[in-house]
Amino acid sequence: MTTPQHTNSEDGASGGGHHGAGGHGTGAVIAALIANAVIAVAKFIAAAASGSSAMLAEGLHSVADSANQALLLFGNRRSQRPPDRMHPFGYGKELYFWSLIVAIVLFGLGGGFSLYEGIRHLRHPAELGDPTWSYAVLGFAFIVELAALLFALRAFKRRYPGAPFWKAFRKSKDPLLFVPIGEDAAALVGVLVAFLGVFFAQQLSMPELDAAASVVIGLILAGVAIFLMIETRALLIGEAVSPAVRTRICDAVESDRAVERVSRLATMHLGPGEILLVVDVQFDQDLTGGALTDAIERIEARIREGDPGIKHIYLEAHALVQPGE
Repeated sequence: MTTPQHTNSEDGASGGGHHGAGGHGTGAVIAALIANAVIAVAKFIAAAASGSSAMLAEGLHSVADSANQALLLFGNRRSQRPPDRMHPFGYGKELYFWSLIVAIVLFGLGGGFSLYEGIRHLRHPAELGDPTWSYAVLGFAFIVELAALLFALRAFKRRYPGAPFWKAFRKSKDPLLFVPIGEDAAALVGVLVAFLGVFFAQQLSMPELDAAASVVIGLILAGVAIFLMIETRALLIGEAVSPAVRTRICDAVESDRAVERVSRLATMHLGPGEILLVVDVQFDQDLTGGALTDAIERIEARIREGDPGIKHIYLEAHALVQPGE
């Protein structure tokens, strides 16, 4: 007869295991928030002075980015609350919820209004004023956005040293890292598009080109927002670890001399750097109670050694019954 034994094990940091991980990204978010707030004011002044639709779209872009960084910081703070009776695994997923709100704000406020302004000015082109303000602000914005992006990239590389960037970017489960990078990259491209729109609209006396730049900026923001929605949705509904991590966990369990095989293995990201693991293990039927306990402790230690982010381990032990018994 199969004998189930339930062993629940969590390390001391389980309630807020992602806190330390998230701390690497808050600096990048704060830097981006300050940069975008300053740039937003400058862009709106330039838009009022020049009458540029592209500059107005860029101002809306910076407002959306500023709001998003504030929401990320708020979500990060909320996610660090300790576990309670209603939320025994903590509040780590709240960061993913607010990251989804960030994507919605970026899509609606940034992309939607930029598209609206661009289409409106395409239908009713307006003469552009002196572009000096626009050029000055765009140059300033480019420098500040580039500095913010480099800051975010440095924080990202500290978390994933030596890993190929795109692979690590897709693997990252921390919105405090991948959201600022996505927004800052989109901001840089948006600044370049706005510059080209203003420049060619002035040189060719075609204000429609400035409006077209606003449409392009809106499409860029919408694209980045959709990408962020896809990433955060998967995490919010309970994304499992990657196949490579799953294989590593299986190998760590099955390499123990007391284990016959793994019957079932389930994982879920509870927050950045915090993973839930549930595993059913078939043990050798000849194990005594003390030997089984020792085996479980060895397995848990081996799992955490390979993946420190696995904060919650729920291991169900079964004695393997031989045929005919």
